Amino acid sequence: MADQDARLAPETNATRPSSPSKRRKLFIAFGSVLVVLGLVYAIWYYFIGSTRITTDNAYVGAEVASITPLVSGPVVAVPVMDTQHVQKGDVLAVIDGTDAELALAEATAERSRAERKVRQYFATDSSLNAQIAARDADITKAQADVDNVNASLERATSDADRARLDLKRRQALAASGAVSGEELSNAKAGLRSAEAAASAARAMVAGSRAGLAQAAANRSTAQGQLKVNRALVEGTSISSNPEVAVARAKVNQAELDVARCTVRAPIAGVVARRQVQLGQRVQAGTQLMTIVPIDKVYVDANFKESQLRKVLPGQHVTLTADLYGNDVAYKGTVAGLAGGTGSAFSIIPAQNASGNWIKVVQRVPVRIVLDPEMLTKHPLRVGLSMNVTVDTTTGGK
Repeated sequence: MADQDARLAPETNATRPSSPSKRRKLFIAFGSVLVVLGLVYAIWYYFIGSTRITTDNAYVGAEVASITPLVSGPVVAVPVMDTQHVQKGDVLAVIDGTDAELALAEATAERSRAERKVRQYFATDSSLNAQIAARDADITKAQADVDNVNASLERATSDADRARLDLKRRQALAASGAVSGEELSNAKAGLRSAEAAASAARAMVAGSRAGLAQAAANRSTAQGQLKVNRALVEGTSISSNPEVAVARAKVNQAELDVARCTVRAPIAGVVARRQVQLGQRVQAGTQLMTIVPIDKVYVDANFKESQLRKVLPGQHVTLTADLYGNDVAYKGTVAGLAGGTGSAFSIIPAQNASGNWIKVVQRVPVRIVLDPEMLTKHPLRVGLSMNVTVDTTTGGK
C-alpha cells in the first residue's frame, strides 16, 4: 500500500498545475461567448430592435352592424342563424306587414282624393274667371241702361217743363178769355202726364243705378272668391300642389314602412348574437342580431405610452394571430392613434383626489388595418388575440 501511495502521489501532483489553466480557459471562452452575444444583441438592437416595437396586448375588432327593425310587429320569418355568412341585401327577418299594407292603401286613397280636390280648385278658378267676365258684361249692360233712363229722364223733365210753361201761358190768357176752359183743362192734364212721366223716369234711373251697383257688387264678390281660390293653386300644378305633395309623402312613407317589414343585411358578414325568434313581437329599435364584416376587420394594439415616441400613421406592421400561430404573418399599416388612453374613457378614472393614487403606465390604442388578401386567405374573428410588431422606420407620414 505504501508503494502504491508513493506511485499515485507524483501523478496527483502533476495534474494539479493544469487545473487552474483549464478553468481559466473555460472562463475566457465563456466570457468571449458572452461578449460576442452582447455585441450581436447590441448590433441587432441598434439596427433592428430599437426601430421595432411589439406588444401582445392587441385584439381583432370590426365595425359591426347592429340589426334593428324600423317598424313594429310580429316576426313571421327568420331565414338566418348564428355563424351564417350573408351578403349585402340578404333577408335577415320578415315582420308581418298587414298593418303597413292597410296604411298604404289608405294613403293611396287620400292621395287620389287630394288630386281630385286640387283639380276642383283649378276648375273653380276657371269658373270664377268666367263669372267675372259675365259680371263685367252685366255692368256694361247696367251702365247702358242707366244711360238710357237718364236720357229718358231728361226728355221727361223737358216735357214737364214745357207743359208747365204752356199751362202758365194759358192760365194768363184765360183771365182775358182768350183761352177756353177746355184748352186750359187739356194743358193741366198734359202737365200732370208729363210730371208723371218724369217721376217714372226718375224711378227707372234709381232702379237702373241699383242694378249697376248690384252688378258691381257681384263682380267684387266673384273677384274675392277668385283671390281665395287662386291662393290655393297659384304657382303650382296638380302634382306640385301642397295638398297633393303631403298626400304623396304619406304614400311614400307607407310604401317605406311596407318595405321595412323585410329586414335586410346592410353589409356582408357573419351573423352573430341572433336574439330574435319566429313569432316574437318586436318593437322598432329592438336589436335582432349583429353582422360582423370579417373581411374588414382591424386590430387595436394597446402599446405602452413609452413605446409611442416614433409611431406614426402609415408605418408597416407585422402581425401574428394565436389562431394560426407564427406560420401565418399578416401585413398591416398603422391607421392612427386613439384620442386618449383606455383609462381616460373609463367610468372610474385611475386618479383621485384622496391622495392614494399610484402611477400606472398607460396604454394607448393604435388602430391597424390589415391586408385584405391575407384576410381572405386566413379570416379572423372579432376579439382574437394578436401579436403586433411595428416597424417605425417605414411609411410614417
